[in-house]
Amino acid sequence: MRKIVAALMMSVDGVVEAPEKWTGPYFSPELGQAVGSMMAAQDAMLLGRVTYDGFAAHWPQQVGEMADTMNGTAKYVVSGTLESADWQNATLIRRDRAAAEITELKQRPGKNIGMTGSATLVAWLLGERLLDELHLLVFPVVVGGGKRLFDGDASPAALTLAHFEAYGTGVVHLTYHAK
Repeated sequence: MRKIVAALMMSVDGVVEAPEKWTGPYFSPELGQAVGSMMAAQDAMLLGRVTYDGFAAHWPQQVGEMADTMNGTAKYVVSGTLESADWQNATLIRRDRAAAEITELKQRPGKNIGMTGSATLVAWLLGERLLDELHLLVFPVVVGGGKRLFDGDASPAALTLAHFEAYGTGVVHLTYHAK
């Protein structure tokens, strides 16, 4: 069975929104290698609508290896508002059918189904017991405001710390397995 593996960049105060605005000074080759390893272990992406909209607006206009990977990878977009998912290799999953369709997707052969961003979807998957692994890349910065991974509506979920690593720039990589 395939695993759904989510990776999120998070500030010390729990903010996951707009990491491109606050991660730069702390990014390092070793962190890039960790992210690259996670991407190499996946052959599909699961995205929420907001992340999909941002990626679909950005990646088709880019060139290079990362753009080829992002554009060429199978993408599954969970949304209750989109009418279609027109980015290359994207499939729309209607929000009202998401649990059943994601369960079926996990049964298909293949590598991991990766997630980046899509914090609302990550929290929902964890509550539905569909998320298998959660990577939190905690950056040594207090952002002060913005979307946090878990708001007051999060469902209780147990996690087991499977691995941790600290990088020279102060970023801590925490890997949790969902129970």
